[in-house]
Amino acid sequence: MRENNFYGKKHKKKRRRSENGILIGSIILCLVTLGAITVCLMTVFKYRAVQMENTVVMNELEAIRMDETITYTQGEVDAMLAKAETDAKEQTTRDVSSQFLDKMKEMMSSEDTSTVDMLRAFFPDEIVLADAGRFHFFPITDQLAHHTYDLNKFALDGNQEMKYYENGEAVSRKGVDVSKYQGDIDWEKVAADDVEYAFIRLGIRGYTEGAIQEDENFEDNINGALDHDLQVGVYFFTQAVSVEEAEEEAQFVLDAIEPYDVRYPVVLDVEDVSNSNARTRDLTKEERTQYCIAFCEMIKNAGYKPMIYGNLKTFMMMLDLEQLEDYDKWFALYDEQVYYPYAFKVWQYTASGQVDGIEGDVDLNISFEDLAEE
Repeated sequence: MRENNFYGKKHKKKRRRSENGILIGSIILCLVTLGAITVCLMTVFKYRAVQMENTVVMNELEAIRMDETITYTQGEVDAMLAKAETDAKEQTTRDVSSQFLDKMKEMMSSEDTSTVDMLRAFFPDEIVLADAGRFHFFPITDQLAHHTYDLNKFALDGNQEMKYYENGEAVSRKGVDVSKYQGDIDWEKVAADDVEYAFIRLGIRGYTEGAIQEDENFEDNINGALDHDLQVGVYFFTQAVSVEEAEEEAQFVLDAIEPYDVRYPVVLDVEDVSNSNARTRDLTKEERTQYCIAFCEMIKNAGYKPMIYGNLKTFMMMLDLEQLEDYDKWFALYDEQVYYPYAFKVWQYTASGQVDGIEGDVDLNISFEDLAEE
């Protein structure tokens, strides 16, 4: 009986151990199955989510497609066009600004470009003038006659003399203007150096006391030029402060040239005097203009050709050109290019010219026609 009990107990333990193994296996199988189900469910849910997302996207695309059939009112169209134009202008402005800055950098980096040169390049529709530490801008107007010269036809020759060319041939006329500061002049040599005409300084009015004075070399110069068949004009440096003084200057000139064959213009030299004691310092543009008219009218009435000499400051800041349209201009600018849009008959392009028969520097001029034949 003890032996049977022993084997009976042993068999029970073995059976119990087998049942436990089956139970554990079942649990593991359940867990694996549950995991598989979970993965399947997640896959299904993910697929459904993607499918739903795709449906939303497709719906949006369809809405966009359908939006092509939407119509706009005229006001909405106008608003869209205005916005497009504004955007385009803003983009153009940005592009132009960038180009402007690039060009400015380039010009400022050049040793040959001054500030006024740069400003003139950027403001082609205005005359830019530097004076007394400031820059002045004058809109170019069609109310004044413009010159018709082709700037590309001006060129310096091998002697640094300015010429104007037509079809490869120089057609301009070479001239000088002289005063006592050129000393004694050998006019024969001057004439042989292709000089065709000379403007002789006749006299000046003092800028402080106001006395009229004849140039010390006037008679020698005018006789020498005429004796060697040069055409002759004269000029007078004005400091008139009234119409009466302007007429007095004109009469002085007429009396002085009466004995001579003066066929070129009689010129009123209008320049700014920087001396603080200059009697003309406080004159207005209108006053100066009226004095010019008074002088020129007396010269014209006497049978001569009046002309006004000046530089950029003279013509842009000191005189009213619209009132002086009837009188020819002699323009002074020491440069290789004419920077002046309005009509002129003579250009004084340098004060350091070299001419045979004249010691030292002399002003050189070119003109474009025989001023004696007008």
